[in-house]
Amino acid sequence: MRLQAGWMAHPGTRALCQALTDAGHQALFVGGCVRNELIGAEVADIDIATDATPDRVTALVETAGLRAVPTGIDHGTVTVIAKGRPHEVTTFRKDMETDGRHATVSFSTDIAEDAARRDFTMNALYATPEGEVLDPVGTGLSDLTDRCLRFIGVPEDRIREDYLRILRFFRFHAWYADPDGGMDADGLAACAALSGGLETLSKERISAEITRLLSAPDPAPAVAAMVQAGVLARILPGADARRLPILVDMETTLPLPLPPDPIRRLAALGGDAPGTALRLGKAEAKRLSLLRDGVAASAGPGELGYRHGAAAARDILLLRAASFEHPLLPADLASAARGAAAEFPVSAADLMPGLTGAALGARLAVLEQRWIASGFALDRAALLS
Repeated sequence: MRLQAGWMAHPGTRALCQALTDAGHQALFVGGCVRNELIGAEVADIDIATDATPDRVTALVETAGLRAVPTGIDHGTVTVIAKGRPHEVTTFRKDMETDGRHATVSFSTDIAEDAARRDFTMNALYATPEGEVLDPVGTGLSDLTDRCLRFIGVPEDRIREDYLRILRFFRFHAWYADPDGGMDADGLAACAALSGGLETLSKERISAEITRLLSAPDPAPAVAAMVQAGVLARILPGADARRLPILVDMETTLPLPLPPDPIRRLAALGGDAPGTALRLGKAEAKRLSLLRDGVAASAGPGELGYRHGAAAARDILLLRAASFEHPLLPADLASAARGAAAEFPVSAADLMPGLTGAALGARLAVLEQRWIASGFALDRAALLS
């Protein structure tokens, strides 16, 4: 099998590969760029594996007029900027020692050793600069064709090397596996048996994986499997996955379908303080709290739009509909949009000097609530009268 990809013909990519191969080294595209090209998905990052050591890579590419940045030199990775395009170039490696979070590696010249330390068979596919696809583990191509996600070798061994692979198993299943084909039973059983190892991982790493998982077009089957394996309860205590498939269906069947939104979907999962259980950024945590509080609040669609804007109101209404399993009404969305565009016609100056301080604030609040209840129809004169 051969790849014929436009990104392989980029002048910078070709110059980088030539700098390595002209010196007698291998330059093999590997991982996501090969996998995604084979299934027709977008290729975002270009990773290259080589038998050249990082120092050798640096010397060769700089001689060729390219720029080398030692972004992961201790693990054999050099980022090469070639005619404006970044490439992650990593020396073939084999694991010498692992503790479930980090690995001590040694460099190798054997592609089979490099492939054996990767996580899933579909991620251990390589391609030469000419496009010839290499499958060192022997089942990567067939598993990718069947959309079957499998660990390389013994699943328990791969997981003990890095417990984050438990979450990657569900994330990759959501993105690349056949949702109707079921999960690999051995892989799922290993994730369940070793899920306690997730407690050794940083919240930042867990949060990044969950965000990527929930960004998939339909993460619901994978999240349901996480519940089955006892994984979701470990990373999001109290979470309930039953609302997620309802929300996803609503997102995709709106007159204007919504793109995947991990924070909206995280709000659907609920749980005990997910913003703390995961290490979200301040803006993400604030938005998550707004959505969760909005679902529980009594404010109607118009008030939600007025106070939080049309997008947040829409998300809160979606989450309410998913929670109570009722359809999202177009009239509610229209009301939220009217609220978002409305401007309260009364100001503090209109009530002064007759009212000041707390009394002024209380009167403004009463008038504002009356105005909202009218569907934003009452004007300034009607409110002040």
